[in-house]
Amino acid sequence: MVAADARRLSEWLLEARGRLLDLVEGLSPEALLGPRLDIVNPPLWEIGHVGWFQEGWVLRHAAGRPPLRQDGDSLYDSSAVAHHTRWNLPLPSIDETRAFLSAVEEGVQALLADGRAERYFVLLSLFHEDMHCEALGYTRQTHGYAAPRFRAADPPAPADGGPCPGDVSVPGGTFLLGSDRGEDFVFDNEKWSHPVELAPFAIARAPVTQGHFRDFVEAGGYRRPDLWGEEGWRWREAAGAEHPVYWRRAVAGWERRHFDRWLALEPHRPVIHVCWHEAQAFCRWAGRRLPTEAEWEAAARGEPGPGGRLSGRRRRHPWGDEPPSPERAHLDWRGPGCADVGAYPAGDSAFGCRQMLGNVWEWTGSDFLPYPGFAADPYRDYSQPWFGTHKVLRGGCFATRSRMVHAAYRNFYTPDRRDVLAGFRTCAP
Repeated sequence: MVAADARRLSEWLLEARGRLLDLVEGLSPEALLGPRLDIVNPPLWEIGHVGWFQEGWVLRHAAGRPPLRQDGDSLYDSSAVAHHTRWNLPLPSIDETRAFLSAVEEGVQALLADGRAERYFVLLSLFHEDMHCEALGYTRQTHGYAAPRFRAADPPAPADGGPCPGDVSVPGGTFLLGSDRGEDFVFDNEKWSHPVELAPFAIARAPVTQGHFRDFVEAGGYRRPDLWGEEGWRWREAAGAEHPVYWRRAVAGWERRHFDRWLALEPHRPVIHVCWHEAQAFCRWAGRRLPTEAEWEAAARGEPGPGGRLSGRRRRHPWGDEPPSPERAHLDWRGPGCADVGAYPAGDSAFGCRQMLGNVWEWTGSDFLPYPGFAADPYRDYSQPWFGTHKVLRGGCFATRSRMVHAAYRNFYTPDRRDVLAGFRTCAP
């Protein structure tokens, strides 16, 4: 590993660890555990798990170091410790957990300083930490805790931008879906690029807004079984859903809960915290459909070619191959929530789609399945256990890290999850 790369990784690790600790800063001992729910972890357990994961792959697996805590595997191994038991574990105190995190960080930084760290496992642990920072953000939302504050906050994102209506046309052709060999870091579920044939399609320039989704709610969309399908209607009845989970009808109109505050709906911002079933029901009501993940990726990173076909060239990001910047994408917690769907025109794709990276995760119509020739990477439980039961989301959100996300990145959740930072855009039928 060259010295400049090691310095960059060192800085990223320090920043990620500061952000992780900021996400639990000020929480009481009761709040550090929180209520037992299937969709979140106890924050105290979660930050300990992040340190355990980094120690496991960078210090123990790659460098052959002994464990720093003899009880670490029995406390923090997410593959072995059942979710519902994590509230009853003899977890170390917050001070002890911070000390453990600090010891792991010191060991990793020492390996980087003398050039002995294995780069792949450093990045794996860094991106794992970034994902858990995002998860801790929606845990705070789920529990109604205050919005997080970060010691090293990036400049705030523009909140305004208005609507971004209409569709763009994407030509058909052969599209290479997935990541290519030789790219810097690739998760196993992106391996490897393979050809898919696409028919021409039209896709919305921007995600569905709160204002448009409000129209669906007020039109009785949650009371019409014909819009939901059998599985979706079973979910709606079991959940008792009459509107998005953090919405309420107030005297002055609809409001949504943003962490611990109730705000009037922002009509031009994307609807967020809706599950796949809700997205599907909206699409049927609007005479639309969700894009497949291949269509989504083609609209995000493809380019037009001769003869009204896709060109075959693909960009790493919607705007090109340059890394994300504050002018192009709402990422990295630049502000505590979403911006208007019309913001960030500098980040448009070649076909004119806006915000295909950042602001809000987007459900697709596709099941989360392996690409042809899939082989699990060393962290075998990252993708393989979830194939066939989850749906694919694309694009990242305001809390996703710009160093990790790109236009081929695949996220995945079960179709009932509406706690995550997810919305959707639609296609013409």
